[in-house]
Amino acid sequence: MKQRTIAKKVEIIGVGLHKGVPVKMILEPLEQNTGIIFYRSDKGVSIPLSPNYVVDTKMATVIGKDDVVISTIEHLLSAIYAYGIDNLRIILDNDEIPILDGSSSGFCMLLDEVGIQEQDSTKKAIKVKAKIVRAIPLPPISLKKGPVPICPPNKQVKNFFDKLGTTVEIKNEKLSNNFWATSGMMAPFYELLSSMSNWLVKRGVQRDDAQKYITSLFVALSEDAVVNSKKDLKYLVKESQTPKGLNEQGVKELRKAGFYKSSEKTLNSILKRLNKV
Repeated sequence: MKQRTIAKKVEIIGVGLHKGVPVKMILEPLEQNTGIIFYRSDKGVSIPLSPNYVVDTKMATVIGKDDVVISTIEHLLSAIYAYGIDNLRIILDNDEIPILDGSSSGFCMLLDEVGIQEQDSTKKAIKVKAKIVRAIPLPPISLKKGPVPICPPNKQVKNFFDKLGTTVEIKNEKLSNNFWATSGMMAPFYELLSSMSNWLVKRGVQRDDAQKYITSLFVALSEDAVVNSKKDLKYLVKESQTPKGLNEQGVKELRKAGFYKSSEKTLNSILKRLNKV
């Protein structure tokens, strides 16, 4: 892609947003490889557009150099970026960009009026070296609960997501698919709750009472499992049963029916699908 500037000079007069003072702004084309340069004509100071010159961002984006500032540049810069302009001189006789209607639309109209000039040089790209961390927040994050798998482990990302749920750090992408596969069991879990609630309803229990009982029961069980999550969860399976009791019967009959093996088979199928991506 080629660099761009404006086709001709244009001038506009307005007022600044924060101080309400009159300001005249002139946009001038610049040679290729020059960049965006602000110039305070009343102070004789040029300020190149660069993060190095940002001095404030509280109420507006402000750049400054040698005790000279230019404020509220963000609306104009949005229009400049949208039109792909690389080289431009912005001349001001005061310390703030005219606000116009409070958006970028006025500046866009201005650029449409003067036209865009393509230049010979290729656009300059910024190469950013950054660590990429994959995070997949699951629906319960809306309640600030539930796991947030991240891959690879990253302390900063973990600290962020710890405020929203329970961060689980995964060492590599191959392992991560195993975790993503288990997330495919959320809807089946709700289906189980619905099935149990419906069973109670069929036996004369009011739906509100049935769903309140089932959901609160499984919330309590889940919280107990979290408390004991550092143990093998078979411990809870054993502790929740008594000889010849109801839970022992439930576990045995579901095992015999292949319920747990069927769940594992479903997980394997989901994982196989993920590994193809």
